[in-house]
Amino acid sequence: MHSTRAQAIFDNRGDAGRQLAEKLGEYNNQPVVVLAIPNGGVPVALEVASALKTDLDLIICRKIPLPLTPEGGFGACADDGTIVLNEEIVKRIGLSRQQIEYEASKVRAEIKQRSILYLGDRPLAAVSGKTVILIDDGLASGITMMAAAGSVRRRRPREIVVAVPCASAIALKQVERVADKVVTCAVGFMPRFAVADFYRYWHDVSHDEVIQYLKQWRMRQLGLDLRPPQDRE
Repeated sequence: MHSTRAQAIFDNRGDAGRQLAEKLGEYNNQPVVVLAIPNGGVPVALEVASALKTDLDLIICRKIPLPLTPEGGFGACADDGTIVLNEEIVKRIGLSRQQIEYEASKVRAEIKQRSILYLGDRPLAAVSGKTVILIDDGLASGITMMAAAGSVRRRRPREIVVAVPCASAIALKQVERVADKVVTCAVGFMPRFAVADFYRYWHDVSHDEVIQYLKQWRMRQLGLDLRPPQDRE
């Protein structure tokens, strides 16, 4: 689906994950690892991994915010230290290497805290020789997903597939440069793209919710379904 204006086509992230899984059927029961980008990518990835009967894990990436303008970003960092910069923005606002490193160091510390909270002392998922499906709840700029793909590429996967419910046309082009394949349900060409506009029910996923989703995944692996009734339909 291509659109020049935002349309709410997903009820919530669970619904988005189920719709996305339908486009990934070729990977069912294959040697695949689904890696979710927290926080919003986790409920989407849970549905994809359940449908495809694959392994599920996390790759923790965060945007590097602009100094004094945290809603904007000039790059992203992954949990193995991989950094991707938007060189155009860096040049335009005149960031020095010292400023870049200072902002990146704060993001690394945040990623470390999240890793401990979500994964404890578990090592990064083993992906060598496997197809890796990277999942988030949408791509606006694509910079965070680019950091995730760069991090995974270092770990020698057979293939990197980026799968998201929705993406801006600009982000799609950027991510296609670093992934072997990109799968999405909707591409937006609107001048002001917002991932939330594609969802009827949207909220920022909390740390506690991520932990509950991971618990839910473990329970599903044991044959139990702890989803709320509205998400079981």
